[in-house]
Amino acid sequence: MSLNATLASVTRRIAERSRPYRTAYLARLDAARHEGVQRGALSCTNLAHGFAAFPANDKLKLKQDRAPSIAIVSSYNDMLSAHQPFERYPQIIRDAVREDGGVAQFAGGVPAMCDGITQGQTGMELSLFSRDAIAMGTAVALSHNMFDAALYLGVCDKIVPGLLIGALHFGHIPAVFVPAGPMTSGMTNSEKVKIRQLYTEGKIGRAELLEAESKSYHDAGTCTFYGTANSNQMLMEAMGLHLPGSAFITPNTPMRDALTAAAAKQALKITAQGQQYTPVGRLVDEKSIVNAIVALLATGGSTNHTLHLVAIAKAAGLVIDWDDFSKLSSVVPLVTRIYPNGTADVNHFHAAGGTGFVLRELIDAGLMHDDVMTILGQGLRAHATEPLFDDAGKVTWKATPKDSGDDTVLRPATNPFSADGGLKLLQGNLGRSVIKVSAVKHEHRAVQAPAIVFHSQEAFMKAFKAGELDKDFVAVLTFQGPRANGMPELHALTPALGILQDKGRHVALVTDGRMSGASGKVPAAIHVTPEVLAGGPLGFVRTGDMIRLDAEAGILEALVSETEWAARTSDTANLAGNQTGMGRELFGVFRANVSAAEEGGTSFGLPPILENEKATV
Repeated sequence: MSLNATLASVTRRIAERSRPYRTAYLARLDAARHEGVQRGALSCTNLAHGFAAFPANDKLKLKQDRAPSIAIVSSYNDMLSAHQPFERYPQIIRDAVREDGGVAQFAGGVPAMCDGITQGQTGMELSLFSRDAIAMGTAVALSHNMFDAALYLGVCDKIVPGLLIGALHFGHIPAVFVPAGPMTSGMTNSEKVKIRQLYTEGKIGRAELLEAESKSYHDAGTCTFYGTANSNQMLMEAMGLHLPGSAFITPNTPMRDALTAAAAKQALKITAQGQQYTPVGRLVDEKSIVNAIVALLATGGSTNHTLHLVAIAKAAGLVIDWDDFSKLSSVVPLVTRIYPNGTADVNHFHAAGGTGFVLRELIDAGLMHDDVMTILGQGLRAHATEPLFDDAGKVTWKATPKDSGDDTVLRPATNPFSADGGLKLLQGNLGRSVIKVSAVKHEHRAVQAPAIVFHSQEAFMKAFKAGELDKDFVAVLTFQGPRANGMPELHALTPALGILQDKGRHVALVTDGRMSGASGKVPAAIHVTPEVLAGGPLGFVRTGDMIRLDAEAGILEALVSETEWAARTSDTANLAGNQTGMGRELFGVFRANVSAAEEGGTSFGLPPILENEKATV
């Protein structure tokens, strides 16, 4: 089928808008490449330091300046279930690379924090900015200029975007991303939601809640709901940065180990000394970014990627915005139902056909670019496959089954759950915002009700517990943007708002903060830009103002006369408590320099353009 016209138009728009930045980026990428192995640029003293502690055979290879050297950059720690499996990976990788004549070195580790642990806690205010810290940590790991390719070991929310941003700043080095996989399925998602609501209503105690949560999060691997972590894995496959079908293989299994070894060997093949040099900075282009957006929309993925994909694109000299997401969402069908947009988890999705099924359906529908570079070579269709062991016990790949294994979870593009991707751009006198409606019933997608303004999650929950919110209202939660407090997740509000909606109340949330991929059935206009602390008009709202949120019409506005609106000044709040404690003082530089949410919520800018391109900007 021919390429969808909207997809083609959005891709052209990105390429044209990005040209001066992309040209400059690629010029610097080419300048960074060294003829021969990268470590050939080092002095003898430099190089001796670089392999001093290595085994004799590996040291000999590194001395000879011929064998490629592979960097391992890992987010391993053994507290977080998603990252604990990475403990074993470096040795698997070293052995696999040695077999094929190369050398692999653990170049560095990056921090990995868990939004599940910091949810509703002070530490969450470091979460978004940890992405930039991870990118910087990646740069430190690669700064020794020893490496001809890199393997990036990461899974969760800010880790994979941070690793990819860091990798793109070393765009001349090929990159292969290596996941750990999801934990096995525990308590069902519907039961988990029920128990959380019972706790919020005070009908069960902490002991019962903890027992239920322990049955949900019970083993090594990623959480099994389709939040930001698992959206990351979907997007890495859609961008061709994973081996096909590797995202959702559970940890500590023969297939997981075999795919890790195969990823290491593939990294060798795409070095400049290998069969098909594939620098990551050329692999990630406007087409692969559009493919990532499409995959996100088609699967109902995390709204956090309306920040992360913008920041990733920026690192490659590409400029995308929420108009691109919205235009693509209007033509991309929703082909999955995975919690919180359904009841199934990612293991069920994988068993029903998984990522390969999704990619094939979208390519066949003309909704993805097949003519892209991937770690396997030219063409995304090679990733519409799934791994299996052959008779000799080696990993091979076969075509994804033609039919879904469960059409309540995964459907073809010709028979989707919804004709659009469920991500909407909202605009009006309150600014620009995104809303995810794939789990919001049609009757709840438009709300018009009086505002109640809060400056914190705690203030909202205090009012809820006091019985003050049993009515129709729009919660306007301000001073939650990256400049104000680091833009923490606001999931503490979700159960309470859900209870009120279930009672028949017309409720919604409007905020300059985040809700991410675990947001669900209550309409939430999030990432309102500009944020209040940057002069955004959301700060003009007062309790009692009538607010109109209409996801179908794309409207977010305060129904206040123009005269009165123009006369108002912005609300204020005491933010001193957000500046120190739990390491927040160390992240002040990020808060002071962060871009708007629609620009990625990042402290990193676009590549400086070349002198001869300045007239075109």
